Amino acid sequence: MATPQKRRRSPRAQGKPWRALTLILVLTALLTGGMFLSGATTPRLGIDLAGGTSITLTAVDQPGKKSAVNEANMNTAVSIIDRRVNGLGVSEAEVKTQGERNIIVNIPRGTDEKQAREQVGTTAELGFRAVLNAVPAGAPAPEPSTSPSPEADAEDEAGTEDEQQPEEQATEPGDGEASNEPEPQGGRNGPVADESPSPDASAPADEEEQPEESPEPPAEDADAAQLAQRLQELDCSTPEARAEAGQAVAAAESDESVVACDREGASKYVLGPVEVPGTQVDGAEALFDQQRGIWLVTMDFTDGGGKKFADVTERISALPQPQNQFAITLDGEVVSAPSVSSRIGGGKAEITGSFNQESASDLANVLKFGALPITFEEANVLTISPSLGGEQLKAGLIAGAIGLALVAIYLIVYYRALAAVAIGSLLLMGGLTYVVMSLLGPAIGFALSLPAVCGAIVAIGITADSFIVYFERIRDEVREGRSVRPAIERAWPRARHTILISDVVSFLAAVVLFFAAVGSVQGFAFVLGLTTLLDVVVVFLLTKPLTSLLAARPFFGSGHPWSGLDPKRLGARPPIRGRRRASSTVEPKEA
Repeated sequence: MATPQKRRRSPRAQGKPWRALTLILVLTALLTGGMFLSGATTPRLGIDLAGGTSITLTAVDQPGKKSAVNEANMNTAVSIIDRRVNGLGVSEAEVKTQGERNIIVNIPRGTDEKQAREQVGTTAELGFRAVLNAVPAGAPAPEPSTSPSPEADAEDEAGTEDEQQPEEQATEPGDGEASNEPEPQGGRNGPVADESPSPDASAPADEEEQPEESPEPPAEDADAAQLAQRLQELDCSTPEARAEAGQAVAAAESDESVVACDREGASKYVLGPVEVPGTQVDGAEALFDQQRGIWLVTMDFTDGGGKKFADVTERISALPQPQNQFAITLDGEVVSAPSVSSRIGGGKAEITGSFNQESASDLANVLKFGALPITFEEANVLTISPSLGGEQLKAGLIAGAIGLALVAIYLIVYYRALAAVAIGSLLLMGGLTYVVMSLLGPAIGFALSLPAVCGAIVAIGITADSFIVYFERIRDEVREGRSVRPAIERAWPRARHTILISDVVSFLAAVVLFFAAVGSVQGFAFVLGLTTLLDVVVVFLLTKPLTSLLAARPFFGSGHPWSGLDPKRLGARPPIRGRRRASSTVEPKEA
């Protein structure tokens, strides 16, 4: 009597499949509802499918700064470039590192490519320098040699003295109105104040000071002559020449005098040392001045930067043209060189020049988000048209549909009615993949690229493998002589173990590929890992419970020839244990 009782308990091992089915239905409903509530009803497409521009920037070593290319600076550069691109009003732009020296900037369609390229690669090394001399770019050679000589040298000496002493005087009063008083009063400001009223007043002072300054002029004259020679040789005629000159200025030390071009190539400048570094700019904004009818860029300085700026403008405001100009240099080029007529306090200043709305906004955007910690050069620029991206997406979807159809045909031919479980699981798998990818777009910025579509297609085969493993285990049990329902329950533990091992291997491969690969290959690895996890969810919560429920139907439980579990078709051993189980009540009597 004990033996029949044990046999009666074996069918009870199937568990409660309705719980698993309810769980998968609730999970699907929650994800689908979240997709519609968030408004992200379609996956976000990468630029290879939606069209756009991909810019590859490569970090370049600078003299004396070879250790600047490191992981921390690369991550900082990514953050700054990302803010710059978003400052252009670009949505869904992607900025990421590739390897140790490359940054990939993917900008979707609808963005001005030229404007984006200027923004992402600009180093934005900002500096404020006093103008020592300025000439038109096409001026003859004698002009640069006359202006910086004795008068400019005297102004430079006065400037260096005033740069230290008036700063101390300016911090004490703290008012803009008091800045004009020290000029006529203080003997320290004599050289600066004397040059502006009249040349006659300055002559006696110069004669009295000549004996004291006699040891210094030779070195200063040599420096002035060298700067004059460099100014004469400076070429500002082409964008390439201006870029080369800008690189030389950017590579110079902040305490050196330099020669520079303006952005349009119209003027050449001799500039003094950096008076206020760009790191002391706290913010910038592009504004339109209604009274003057021009676009300008306003800047806010930090406390230290505002104090330096006020002191320097106070010093140069009394100097004649062009020494009363304050050049604003960006990446070694003079963006603007406005004249200063009085002390500019309050920690604010403005840049004026030949700006339009776009150029003013671009400059304010660059200044607002700061300078890149390292220098980059464009390694590659790839533009993809929307039509090409649409064709690629269409081809990928057709390939996926063909692959899914071929798998479904194979399952139907080989597993007959049992294939309905596999096809239903594949459809749910595809739906969950679509919903999750749609949600991940706004959540983490995931973009569906062509390699990611390939990963989804490969996932069809991975999911089909899980079904095949389970179905073949069931068939093996039927071949051993067991009936269908016990065969389904006995096959599951062994199939589950194999499925988990297979999915773990696939998932680990996807993780390694994601972190080891660069570029769009990461999209393939991400989708492969995602679909592998979904495969485990679908097999455990849908395939197995649904198979157990179908086994309770006479069509499957009796092993109908079209069920896919026909014992005769599978070559089951006679006698079948299920039949002996049916006559088990008679067996004790025969014993």
